[in-house]
Amino acid sequence: MILKRLIPILLVVPLLAACPSGNPNGKMPVDVSKLPRQIYSGEQGPFHVQGIAVDLDRGYMYFSFTTTLLKTDMQGNLLGSVEGMTGHLGCMTLNPDDGRLYASIEYKHDAIGKGILNKLEGVRNDEQTGFYVAVFDVDRIDRIGMNAEKDDVMKTVYIKEAVDDYYAKVSNNGQELEHRFGCSGIDGVTFAPAFGQSRDGKKYLYVAYGIYGDTLRTDNDYQVILAYDTRDWKQYEQPLTQENLHKSGPEKPLHKYFLYTGNTSWGIQNLAYDPASGNCYAAVYKGKKSQYPNYSLFVIDGGKPARRELLQGFDTPTEGEVLSLVPAGKSAGGIYGWDFKWGTTGLCPLGGGYFYISQNARSKETKQQSSTVRLYRWTGDADAPFRPVE
Repeated sequence: MILKRLIPILLVVPLLAACPSGNPNGKMPVDVSKLPRQIYSGEQGPFHVQGIAVDLDRGYMYFSFTTTLLKTDMQGNLLGSVEGMTGHLGCMTLNPDDGRLYASIEYKHDAIGKGILNKLEGVRNDEQTGFYVAVFDVDRIDRIGMNAEKDDVMKTVYIKEAVDDYYAKVSNNGQELEHRFGCSGIDGVTFAPAFGQSRDGKKYLYVAYGIYGDTLRTDNDYQVILAYDTRDWKQYEQPLTQENLHKSGPEKPLHKYFLYTGNTSWGIQNLAYDPASGNCYAAVYKGKKSQYPNYSLFVIDGGKPARRELLQGFDTPTEGEVLSLVPAGKSAGGIYGWDFKWGTTGLCPLGGGYFYISQNARSKETKQQSSTVRLYRWTGDADAPFRPVE
């Protein structure tokens, strides 16, 4: 992929705020006057942006363009890139404890996986399927065109739980189906405290499933979120040789949570913890089952612990740890949420109710994909949950 230099949109003085994305424990309020209102990625090839992360303390923005990671400054100037990934690099989050960038990455051969491989010439991975959390040492990203496999910038940890669910066969509505819980892989990731506990407590990595939107099954109406303590992950981290996928990772998550949202298309695309509210924001592509409101944005209540209960829609009685939605926004059938056009390709809380949100676009002339990250303020209004900051 040929990376084009990013176009600076706004020139700003150095930022003085502590950013929850890069430093969730920071106590300084966000100085909105110092924040760029928009940051443009430039055109970046055939794959659309999947996620963003921001480190205001150090003045960096990160973009995931499916097979490429970009590192820019806050004026949109390209500082470095990591290329050579043949899987699906998705949502991203900065670890407040070690400063590294964590992202979901999938290697599979369904419609998404085949679509990626079809656009990459001469690439193969021996028909293997593997779901990983990629860990980037962002301090090593110091030039354009670094190689994900060869430049010692990216390690990966195998998410066995998700792979097991992907391959599992289940009975639902009298049919024998593949993919337990509708698991299609993983996408949304964020660091957050334990649900129902102090916001100042230890942070865990939460990894959300991608979920097939099959309208004929009834066991795919929950979001599934795995919780991990990453403090001992060094023992699992391995370079990823994409023609021979490794299986080094934890045997089980600490928790496997369920969130009842009704049907979605591909599950949680972006998951983001907001220290200001203590809640997690989940952006999805709308579902297609007519019995549900099919919202595109949900907010998970971080102040409520999970409750163990029977899950709905399963042939075999199945219990799970169920999280709560914040009772706000719109409501139908006991499901709360919002309709908002953006967020599925990047959602980053900054503190104080402010967010950077990616707005992806594809040029009709060049067929190239790009992202414009815009500054928004959370309102929580049922009809306009975010408003742009002018």
